[in-house]
Order: sequence, then structure tokens, then C-alpha cells
Amino acid sequence: MTVSTGPMVRLEGVGKRRAQGGSVFELRVPSFSVGAGQVVAVVGASGCGKSTLLDIVALVMAPTTAQVFEMNPGGGARARDIRQLWAAADEESLAALRRDYLGYVLQTGGLLPFLSVRDNITLPGRIKGMADDEARIARLAARLGVAGCLERMPDSLSIGQRQRVAILRALAHKPRLVLADEPTAAVDKARARAIMDDMHALARDEAVAVVVVTHDVELVAQRADLTYTFDVEQITEQETRSVCRKLVCVGQP
Repeated sequence: MTVSTGPMVRLEGVGKRRAQGGSVFELRVPSFSVGAGQVVAVVGASGCGKSTLLDIVALVMAPTTAQVFEMNPGGGARARDIRQLWAAADEESLAALRRDYLGYVLQTGGLLPFLSVRDNITLPGRIKGMADDEARIARLAARLGVAGCLERMPDSLSIGQRQRVAILRALAHKPRLVLADEPTAAVDKARARAIMDDMHALARDEAVAVVVVTHDVELVAQRADLTYTFDVEQITEQETRSVCRKLVCVGQP
């Protein structure tokens, strides 16, 4: 078994073409990668392809073309060729990768309203077949400032508390990759900065790869290790093309 030491996720020459109602949108990703302990931001206006890229990385949308699409979970697991899994329609393996190695933070938190905060947090681990790690949950809850919320119901939390609980839930089952879709869109600037700072620190301490989708370039400029954006071109009246590229920010390589 070959164990890769490269990036946790690596895309090269990836494309996705989508047609709807007579309009065509094409996303091209010449190169994209994220490594352990790294926060990568994906920024751009609505409709540029941020969510499409996130869906591809999340293994819920198959690319139309891909020269390289690899996922290396680490921890002794072998690198997986995602192109082959999609080509073989191997949904069982794709589902196992999502379950075992990915964590999600949704824009609205995405907490289940009929479960307590604690049960929301432990749900991904139980789906994965893990026993509840109470010490880990208590440690992360204290760090994120939600230790007093664990026995409450989601509708009793503030928006900021819900987002911090969503981050805790995404990390509790020890994923290798966390995907966050506009996690700060519903909070004010101060809370947004605090949430991004928390995610950056946790990525470092947990050796987790984090991909954050946001429209706020200023927010991530000093809080992400790498930033990607999109160049959008109207090819014809019906066809739009968006090309993902690295954005140079002060303090980033």
C-alpha cells in the first residue's frame, strides 16, 4: 500500500460544465490544493463557481473532466484517485470518504432542531461508528466558548453560538478535511473575525485541512494561508466561463 505525503486534496485540470434552461456555465480549475493544518479561502461574487468548486471537493458533484483529482486522508491511509471512483460510479467508496474524513460547516449552521446541541455534535461520529469522546467535545466546546450550551436546543442559541457549535460538530469526529460554506455570512464583522480566527487556530492544532468559501476578501486576507478566486468571462449570450486562480494577498505565499 502506497502512502502519499502530498496535499490532502489536489486538483489539476479539473472542469465542470453545467447546462440549465438554455444557459451554460463552465468552471475550470487549472490547479487547486489544500494541505493538513492549512486554511484555504475561496472568494468571489455570487455565480462565479464557489459552490460548484466546494461541491466537487466535497465529493457530491462529479467533475466533467479531471487530469488529477486526489485525496490523501493521511494517518496511514492510502491516497485515493477520485477520478477512478467517479468513473466507476463507486458511490460506496465516495460515501465512506465523506463519512470518515470530511466535516461540514453550513452557512446557517445546519443544526437539527429536534436534537440537543450535544446530540447534534455527536451525530457525525455515531454515523461513523465512533464512541462519543466526551473529553474531546468538552475541550473543543470550552475553546469555542459554547461549553454552557451543550444541553440546550439549537433554537435557544444566538447566531454566533450556532456557528461555533457547527464548527465543533464538524471537528468532533476527527475529520481530515473541513469544508465551510459562507460560515460567517449571518454574523457581524467582529464575530466573523473571531470565527475565522478559531478555524485557523483549530486547523493548526488539529492538523486539519480547511476550505472556507466566502465573498469577503478582507475577512480572509490575513486569516487564510492561500486564497483562490475566479475570473469570469461571458463567452456568448448563453455561455459563461469561470476560471479559478490563486489570489495574491499580503502575507500569503
